[in-house]
Amino acid sequence: MEKRNIIGVDIGGTKCAVTYGLSSGPSEIEIVDKESFATTSCAETIDNIKAAVHRVLDRNGLKEVYSIGISCGGPLDSATGVVMSPPNLPGWDNVPIVRILSEEFGVKAAIHNDANACALAEWTFGAGRGTRNMAFLTFGTGLGAGLILDGHLYTGTNDNAGELGHIRLAEFGPVGYGKAGSFEGFCSGSGIRQLAQSAVRERLQMGMKVSWCPDGDVEAITAKKVADAMYAGDSLAREVYEKSAGYLGIGLSLLIDIINPEMIVIGSIYARNEAFFAPLMQKVIDREALPLAGKVCRVVPAALGESIGDYAALSVGANI
Repeated sequence: MEKRNIIGVDIGGTKCAVTYGLSSGPSEIEIVDKESFATTSCAETIDNIKAAVHRVLDRNGLKEVYSIGISCGGPLDSATGVVMSPPNLPGWDNVPIVRILSEEFGVKAAIHNDANACALAEWTFGAGRGTRNMAFLTFGTGLGAGLILDGHLYTGTNDNAGELGHIRLAEFGPVGYGKAGSFEGFCSGSGIRQLAQSAVRERLQMGMKVSWCPDGDVEAITAKKVADAMYAGDSLAREVYEKSAGYLGIGLSLLIDIINPEMIVIGSIYARNEAFFAPLMQKVIDREALPLAGKVCRVVPAALGESIGDYAALSVGANI
C-alpha cells in the first residue's frame, strides 16, 4: 500500500495538538511530528491550528498530505463538519472547522467527537485491531463511548450514539451527565470522587477519622487520591472502588446484551487499574449478561495509553 501522510488535529478544552503521522497500511501508523499549544479564543485557536499545520508541513518537507482528521469534544455534526457549542469550548458556536481546514490546505478533512475518534484509534491502531464489533469507553473525567459495529464507526442518527454515561443504573447515586445514579456517576473520575466524598462524610459525622482526608477537606478528594489509599491498604478507599467496579459490570452487561460485541476497550482509570477492576467487573458480567453474548466478549484496557488523543485524530483522517 502507498504510504500516506496524514495530519491529526486534536481540539481540547485546555490544549490542542497537531500531529503528523505516516500511514503504511490500514492498521499501521507512525507518529513523526507533533506540536501542542494552549486553547484560547475560538478565532485565535483556529489561526494557531492553521499555523501549526503549516509549520509541521514545512518542517517535514511536505507539500501536501492525504487528509486531515479532527478530534473534538461534542456536540458536533460529523456529517457537515460543524462544531456545535461544546461546553468545554466556549465561543465555538456552529464553527465549520472541516470546511475551514479543507479549504486552507486543499485536502479532504473529517471530524468526530473525541469518544468516537478514540474508538476509531483503538480499532484501527490499538487493542481492537481485527475486530468487527467493538465498543470503546473513555472512563476518564466522564464516561463516553464509541461504537464500531459490523466494521464501521456507528454514530447514530445525529451523532449521539454511544452516550452510555447518561444511562441510569440506580435510582440514587452520584451525579454524572446530569443524572443521579448514572453510568457516568458510578464509573468516572468525577463519580468516584463523589462516592468517596459521601463515604468520608459518613465517617466524619460519626466522629471517625480518614487517613487520606486528615483535615476533613472532602473537596480536596480526587479519584487518584482514593486509588493511592486503596493500594496502600485502606479499606474505605477499597469499598469506593469496589462499588465503581460493580456498577461497571452492570453497565457493561447492558452493553453486551444490546450490541453483542466481541471486545470492549476501556481507557484511562480502568486501564490504569485493570488488575483491580477486572475480576470484580467480570463477576457481575458473568451473573448479569446473556451467557452466549458474555462468552464471546473480551474486556481489555486501551493499548494506546497517553498517546490516544494523537492517534484518535489521525485515525479520523486515516478512515476518510
